[in-house]
Amino acid sequence: MTIQHHTDPHRLASAEIVVGVDGSEAADLAVRWAAETASQRGRRLRIVYGLDLAAAGAVYGMYDVVMPPVINAIRRAGAELVDTARQLAQKVDPTLIVETEVSEDNPAHLLIERSETAHLVAIGAAGAGGTLSHLGSTLLAVASHGRGTIVVIRGTDTGRQIRHSGPVVVGADGGPVSTAAVAAAFEEASERNTQLVAVHAWSDPYYDRFAGLPYTIPDRDVETAGQTVLAEQLAGWHEKYPDVQVIRKVYLSGARQALLEWSQSAQLLVLGSRGRGGFGGLLLGSTSNALVQTAYCPVMVVHPQ
Repeated sequence: MTIQHHTDPHRLASAEIVVGVDGSEAADLAVRWAAETASQRGRRLRIVYGLDLAAAGAVYGMYDVVMPPVINAIRRAGAELVDTARQLAQKVDPTLIVETEVSEDNPAHLLIERSETAHLVAIGAAGAGGTLSHLGSTLLAVASHGRGTIVVIRGTDTGRQIRHSGPVVVGADGGPVSTAAVAAAFEEASERNTQLVAVHAWSDPYYDRFAGLPYTIPDRDVETAGQTVLAEQLAGWHEKYPDVQVIRKVYLSGARQALLEWSQSAQLLVLGSRGRGGFGGLLLGSTSNALVQTAYCPVMVVHPQ
């Protein structure tokens, strides 16, 4: 495990927490979440904004965009945007080391590139309207193709607030990809001094088509099989994190519905980057697409090495 810490760039002490901004309310929430996390973990915060000059050219015409007055105005707007975000972050912690970056690159490419060495990358769940808004259109691209850990920041069901109570919830399907999610979930639960809820759902595409299907129908065979899967997936982690209390939940079907409901009380939902078995196509498939856009708490997408 010690060797992994030295070879994994996301675990290095120098690894930054990166947050993408676009001036929207969702981005402001992401900045506050990222600043709190960076402060608690003693890491630097990097606030990044992609100008996406190619897209601006499609809107204004490439000739206009390459003209110095136009491109300088776009750069100034970007600089003001990240400076405002920096001030917001330092309201969370005045001692926080904050760096800002304005790039001409596409924002999705920029965040995916930064994710290769970042401790984690945070992105708001939606962007504001207008030509300089990127987060809404790039969210799924970054969640799908980023490296390491991507956190999609979503507000609570009562408004744009960050929930500081409640458990960490992880979707565990028994496959190798969710092993990385389980590892991250234990670490997050320990960092936050809270419980971990491990959710497993036996899932069938035929039954999942019916939104009203009661997924809590008792089935002893499914319950037994699910508990076996969870026991194997969670084996060894209690010894590493003895402070974390684990609650195991098995459902007949409806992984998406179960996780969505848990997100109403969770402070963080943790998912692997792809599903196997019961969570077929979890990330990024229909389940994950729904959760990163509809969950009531931040969603952490963990990409295995």
